[in-house]
Amino acid sequence: MQKEKVTIVEKILNANDQFAADNMQVFDDHKILAINIMASPGSGKTSLILNTIDRIANQYKLAVIEGDTAPVTIDSDKVNKKGIPAVQINTGGDCHLDALMVRKGMVELDLENLDLVIIENVGNLICPAAFNLGTHFNVVVASVTEGDDKPYKYPNIYRGIQALALNKTDLLPYVDFDMEYFCNGIKALNNDVDIFPLSCKTGEGIQPWIEWLTGKIESRS
Repeated sequence: MQKEKVTIVEKILNANDQFAADNMQVFDDHKILAINIMASPGSGKTSLILNTIDRIANQYKLAVIEGDTAPVTIDSDKVNKKGIPAVQINTGGDCHLDALMVRKGMVELDLENLDLVIIENVGNLICPAAFNLGTHFNVVVASVTEGDDKPYKYPNIYRGIQALALNKTDLLPYVDFDMEYFCNGIKALNNDVDIFPLSCKTGEGIQPWIEWLTGKIESRS
């Protein structure tokens, strides 16, 4: 029985990987950079996206695919209010987006006129790590209010990322957070990840993140 369960899971992941490869090919054909943003609830995924829009929307054309477990449009409405197209995906209770869900969102976008697609995954530090979406880069948003032990407790999500935004650094004087301990935990799992301490509330530290992202966009043009 256990063997059958493992086989079924493997088939699901293999099918997902095929859809993911197809998604990336579509992005590549249109010279679009696609990034997958993951985090736990409340860490600031949407805040980072909105800050990013404010700083690059006058230079690049972008769109957002929003994933939520419930049929709500709270985050996509915030993006739309900034004049940026956003597609809302309801996972039907699933704790992650998968590549097929992303494909359904992609068909609603004008891919001929985009430079960047940001995918905001479901707030979860476990499930999203297992599903390739066909993006070029995976990003985690952490926050100092979550604690400095998250890399040690949820290692898988940090292994496959290229960038990490450490949000809410304006609260460092008020919380028990060991920056060195946190960063050492990340680097032990993934020594190549770029870490950006920042505050979406104050804007401090945002610029290095913007420079990293725009550099990746320019490399695809």
